Amino acid sequence: MGDLLLVRHGETEWSVSGQHTSWTDLPLTRHGEEQAKCLAPLLSDRTFALALTSPLGRAIRTAELAGITGAVPDPDLHEWDYGGYEGVTTVDIHRTRPDWYLWTDGVPPGPAGHPGESPEEISARADRVLKRVDSALVDGDVILVAHAHFLRVLTARRLGLTAADGRLFQLATGTVSRLSTEHDRPVIAEWNTRP
Repeated sequence: MGDLLLVRHGETEWSVSGQHTSWTDLPLTRHGEEQAKCLAPLLSDRTFALALTSPLGRAIRTAELAGITGAVPDPDLHEWDYGGYEGVTTVDIHRTRPDWYLWTDGVPPGPAGHPGESPEEISARADRVLKRVDSALVDGDVILVAHAHFLRVLTARRLGLTAADGRLFQLATGTVSRLSTEHDRPVIAEWNTRP
């Protein structure tokens, strides 16, 4: 049984400013590109039975710069659809909704094609990815290159927790995390690793 490696894409302008970024396809900053390149030594000694990325450019570019070859974009690895909160910071949201909490409240609908997602909806997406990952892990390691909130939900689900428990796993840009097993049960083996 292989390990599941999670890579959060490198820094973007909105990850620096704290703006919620799901479908807005921002490029990596120069620093974000450097973060991605620095991941290559952490991954170079591994081969992957399956390599998937979010379909968004910032994840695909991170995979390329980190030296991950053969990665296939998977729409289920897309970031949480922030709906009406796309491009808005939590500080700004709290001005009108002081008790709002993404992990339990979800988001309001946004423009056409971006209805937003509830914690239950993103949990279902993470579960679909994990089902696909499980079949590949029997052949070796699997790597996913995606986004903070989605990967946090996926981690929670992998550990048998609810989507809302993703709040427990802060995830920095340009990092590698590794989920493994101990006594045949899922565990976090590494988190937020940088060279």
